[in-house]
Amino acid sequence: MAKLNLSVAMGDYDRTRPLLDGTVQIDGVDPVYMTLSPEEIFFRAFRNVEFDISELSLSSYLVKASKGESPYVAIPVFLSRAFRHTSIYVRKDRIKRPEDLKGCRIGVPEYQLTAIVWARSILQNDYGVAPEDVTWVRGGIDEPGRPEKIKLQLPPGVKMESAPDNRTISDMLDDGEIDAFIAPRPPGGGAARNPNVGWLFDDPTATAKEYYARTGVFPIMHVVGVRKELAAEHPWLPGAVMKAFEQSKKAALDKLADTSATKVTLPFVEEQLKAARDLMGPDYWSYGVEPARRTLETFVQAHHAQGLSQRLMSVEELFHPATYESYKI
Repeated sequence: MAKLNLSVAMGDYDRTRPLLDGTVQIDGVDPVYMTLSPEEIFFRAFRNVEFDISELSLSSYLVKASKGESPYVAIPVFLSRAFRHTSIYVRKDRIKRPEDLKGCRIGVPEYQLTAIVWARSILQNDYGVAPEDVTWVRGGIDEPGRPEKIKLQLPPGVKMESAPDNRTISDMLDDGEIDAFIAPRPPGGGAARNPNVGWLFDDPTATAKEYYARTGVFPIMHVVGVRKELAAEHPWLPGAVMKAFEQSKKAALDKLADTSATKVTLPFVEEQLKAARDLMGPDYWSYGVEPARRTLETFVQAHHAQGLSQRLMSVEELFHPATYESYKI
């Protein structure tokens, strides 16, 4: 029987490279890989369903899935995870602590982006700054006119403005037209060089480590999705995708742990790897539902509380049934 010829869109990460170079195969699949930026993947996946297997924004997936409108069924493969304390930039000449953000104007590229859902959750739960306490200004980070890829119905009390047609939120932060900026990428242009622009948290790594020690949450940004029609027609496919991505991640971590010659162009990699495992355990970047349950529950609750999910979904609804458990020998 011929293998399925499927398109696979994902980022070029160490944890996906064994798939890209053929070291790891997806059982029964002859893949056509496309390595693209998250912005391009998510736009094309949710607007036109252009890929058979795709990296997906967790937030965008929940927006669609909560309405029963997602063209993809998710697999608990978490290609992107990040503590988003480093995603909040402010005018340091005005904002000295998180509570100072009340009554301020905060720029975002899209209101529903996963990184921004996590950042809003941190600001509200840890510092008492609710989404209704600020004015949100939506615009492109480096290019004016960025649209919200998914139509949203925001809760009453949430104030949203669009940036001027010829302005980016980076420009507005640089010029002081907004007080803060939250995005998966840092501000560009003059804001990147402005001495009055910086992280909200002076030591975001220390703040994130304290957050993890207190909550046990390592934020998930991206999952993997399989087109629903394909999963229905080939029930073995979601499990095969899960298996391959697990093997690919393991191969990447095995290489990272080989310190005979560092695999990353960065000093202190060995020390950082040890620190991560000391804090978070040996499988610190776990795939699968159960190891990530607390993180997933935290996110679905925040997503619904922020008015982005039409209903509060359970973790048991998020992923293809075949991916909740696996065989053991």
